[in-house]
This record gives sequence, structure tokens and C-alpha cells, in this order.
Amino acid sequence: MFPQRLINGYNDFLNGRMEKERHLYKQLGEQGQVPEIMVISCGDSRVAPEIIFGAGPGELFVIRNIANLVPSVESGHSNADTQHGTSAAVEYATNALRVRHIVVLGHANCGGVRAYANKIAPLSKSDFIGKWMSQIKGVVDKIGPRPEAEVDEASWIRQIELGVVEHSLNNLMTFPTVKERVESGDLFLHGAYFGIASGMLYYRNPKSGEFLPCLSFDEA
Repeated sequence: MFPQRLINGYNDFLNGRMEKERHLYKQLGEQGQVPEIMVISCGDSRVAPEIIFGAGPGELFVIRNIANLVPSVESGHSNADTQHGTSAAVEYATNALRVRHIVVLGHANCGGVRAYANKIAPLSKSDFIGKWMSQIKGVVDKIGPRPEAEVDEASWIRQIELGVVEHSLNNLMTFPTVKERVESGDLFLHGAYFGIASGMLYYRNPKSGEFLPCLSFDEA
């Protein structure tokens, strides 16, 4: 049976937002989408970009995966049988939609990061998560081994989570169109980090690499 929660939610949408924004939905349906911003976020159900950024329909082009990872172009070419949903989305957003901004949105308490960092046993024989998360080996190696003191573990995990954002930003620059458009000033890459419990959003300062609370963020 189709989940009743979704049926109830759809009825609320139909009689609420759809009714109020009918003209907008009609326009989007007839003219297509023209978002200026792409957000690459984790699939974590607690981290919903449209809610965090207060976005309406048609404003954000969102791709979600485990741990907001962007594979490099080179890794995509290494195995012809591998499907790359995130890479396809980046290609579409930058070449077809011509978005002006790409935001890699990391978050606190990321299950994918914690599972890899703590070498948690695979959930299945196929171990799709383990294979996907193996991309961050270099990030973890750079930060160092898990600290012995439990009190330091949260800080260690947070460093990895922030490092994954940096890793994805670097991999975005391996896409020829992304690199070309960034260097020409036609496309801008951004890193961000969301604290689920606090609701605090941090932006990555592109010059210092520091993650600062959004209210004090300054690119100048």
C-alpha cells in the first residue's frame, strides 16, 4: 500500500502550495527549469537543501548521494561498466542548465563518513557503500588515524566531514566544462556545512579554506 503519510502530504500540497503557486507550476511545466544554483548534498533525510535554503520549486537543481561526494572525471573513465549518477548531474547542470553556482553541502553526523572512518562492517555482500566511500581514503589519510580518546573522536569526524567537502570541490575542477567556466568567471564553486542539531550553516571561505558561520562569512 502506498504510504498514507505521502497521501496526506500530497493532499496538503495540492490544496496549499499548488493552489497558491499554480501560475508558477504552470510556467515551470511549459517553459522548463532555469535554476542558477546546483546543490550537491548528502542523502541524509535530516538534510534537505530546499528547506535549509528556503527555496521554492525551480530554484535549486539538487543531487543527493551518500556523503555529498563528487567522483573525479578520471575515476569515471577507469571503469566503463560503472554508472555515475552524480557525474551525469554535474555534466547536465553545467552544460545544459548553465547554472552559475555549485554548492557542495556537507553536514554533521554523516553516517557514510562515520562508517568508513570507523571501518564499520558492510551492510551487504555487494558493499555499495564501502566502494562509494573508498573515495575519501586520501582525506582520512591526510587527517590521520582515529584518536584514542573518545572525547576527540567527534572533532576527528568533523575534520573528515569538512575534508570531504573540500575533496568534492577539488574533484569538480576535474570536469573540463566546470574548470573552463570557473576560470572564466562564469561559474562559482562553494563549500558549506550544516549542523543538524544546531541549525547552524557554515560557508567555506574560498581564500582561507576556513568554514565560518554564514552570518560572518566574507569573501572579500
